[in-house]
Amino acid sequence: MKVLEKHPMIMIIIGVIGISVSAIFVKYSDAPSVVTAAYRLLWTVGIMTPVVFGNKEVRKELKQTNKKTIALCGVSGIFLALHFTAWFESLNQTSVASSTAIVCTEVIWVALGFILFLKGKMGRSAILSIAVTVLGSLFIAFSDYSAGGDHLYGDGLALAAAVFSAVYTLIGREVRKGMSTTSYTYIVYVFCALMLCISAAAAGIPFTGYGSRSVIVGLLLAVFSTLLGHSIFSWCLKFLSPSFVSASKLCEPAVAALFAVFLFGEIPALLQVAGGVVTIAGVFLYSRVEKNQ
Repeated sequence: MKVLEKHPMIMIIIGVIGISVSAIFVKYSDAPSVVTAAYRLLWTVGIMTPVVFGNKEVRKELKQTNKKTIALCGVSGIFLALHFTAWFESLNQTSVASSTAIVCTEVIWVALGFILFLKGKMGRSAILSIAVTVLGSLFIAFSDYSAGGDHLYGDGLALAAAVFSAVYTLIGREVRKGMSTTSYTYIVYVFCALMLCISAAAAGIPFTGYGSRSVIVGLLLAVFSTLLGHSIFSWCLKFLSPSFVSASKLCEPAVAALFAVFLFGEIPALLQVAGGVVTIAGVFLYSRVEKNQ
């Protein structure tokens, strides 16, 4: 561990690969999107439970958590479930490159939500960054529209997934002011898993019968994309600046698209590539603006 503390970039690389393979794993699942998402969250909760309840301080915090906070965590978990369902289905309808680039616009929707609901402020540079991001997304949409099929529908689902994730992030930003990350994420993941299971049952979607591969995909998503992805980025915040950690996540679309080229033969069109570059540039510009505020 001391070696990793001296060289946190090793963890950044592992984290980028972890979140990038998420889109790839989903492509290998034979289960419906909501079921695949449920498998991921159930595995995550299953892995976290012995760790959470094996920690005396976390157990104490969970016991003392008030009803209002639990309710907010519940709402956060519901929106996280909507995010996973929409994004996983997006990956079934459009390319990995388009879907991951559009989902990365989450930070922009977080900024807008911060202004509209949390009374935040936004300068001209931030507005310009949003405009650039929207322009890039339009390039992707136009390219996918020209390609025909359900690509444009998939892009719309990716956009919805980004908005759902933004709501989850905004709630977390408020709740975590007086709550540890471990307790918050555990409660959210439990609610998220319940929401996904209830949604599947309400829609009459069988929870089993998709083969062992789909269950294994859920485990891989939990281990690599959640624990070795997002959790690692949280660990890196102790050794690297938040702006650098956030910017490193922008490598996800490029890495995921590269995997998709070799594994699925998804070669993006020129306009699609241009749209992805412009979209990520807009998100990166906003990250820089936020750093300087």
